Amino acid sequence: MNSSEIPILNNVAIDTDFDGLDEIDETVAELPVIQLHLNADACGIRLDKVLGTLVPQYSRSRLQQWIEAGHVLVDGEVARAKMTMYGDETVIVQPQPAPEEEAFKPEAMELSIVHEDAAILVINKPAGLVVHPAAGNWSGTLLNGLLHHFPALSGVPRAGIVHRLDKDTSGLMVVAKTLIAHTDLVRQLQARTVKREYLALVWGTPNASGSIDAAIGRHPRDRIKMAVSENMTAKPAVTHFTRLATGMLDRRPVSLMMCQLETGRTHQIRVHMQSIGFPLVGDALYGKQHLTVVFPRQALHARRLGLLHPASGVAVEWSTELPVDFADLLARAGIQSF
Repeated sequence: MNSSEIPILNNVAIDTDFDGLDEIDETVAELPVIQLHLNADACGIRLDKVLGTLVPQYSRSRLQQWIEAGHVLVDGEVARAKMTMYGDETVIVQPQPAPEEEAFKPEAMELSIVHEDAAILVINKPAGLVVHPAAGNWSGTLLNGLLHHFPALSGVPRAGIVHRLDKDTSGLMVVAKTLIAHTDLVRQLQARTVKREYLALVWGTPNASGSIDAAIGRHPRDRIKMAVSENMTAKPAVTHFTRLATGMLDRRPVSLMMCQLETGRTHQIRVHMQSIGFPLVGDALYGKQHLTVVFPRQALHARRLGLLHPASGVAVEWSTELPVDFADLLARAGIQSF
């Protein structure tokens, strides 16, 4: 039976307050044990697929990891990978926190928190702050600050970070505080339902509006850069843009653009705008080197963020003002701040 043939499992009792069985690790108090009483609808279906249907708040791959690690019991016995259900079993699942690399340590850091509740954090990231540890930036990142602010994030993949902003891009980011919220937000990003709106100052005068639908992959000669590509490994990328205002900077025309993302590829706006001949002001990687003295970073700010709240399903949205350096840049160009 393939996944398209799996029936909907009806009338299965799910108890998240179960407190029995010594074999299950009860040390993770914030992730309660889940007990399932299967019925005939599960007959002939593989365990991981049954759990994928009945426990949709966790991804299939994570559930498979828990089975293989011995954190799932079937009728009191440790479950076996790919075992098939008969339809009258009792299944007990102990959700486990995701292991984090030891390099990810909490660090005290001032965070500009726009919103926080039990499921998510919305951060206004300043320019110059690296989001995630990597070669050359193993400390002092947003992830380190998040772990200090809310230590329980050590049990969520990448400390809850589901999307990133480049080091020198400022603006709004959402962070998941729980595994369930993380899974939900990742699925929203994959479904392209998360609304992300940016302000960008570019060299030149693009069309009043338009869309760029061009796949992005690693640059064929410079591994640091990304590029529009027709290579089979390139990923689909779509950017919509609207010209808001024009001005002059260093005696050259510039335009303030509103960019909306359908996808979230690395350097997407920077690559897409450069591909049609309008690189971002201050972009040392994709722009002209002699023009970067005008502004010390790419002029890009994530102004607005909208999504469905993982806990309530209600549409929510946040916006933030331009940082001082970007607002001053617009003033120099004779453009009213937005």
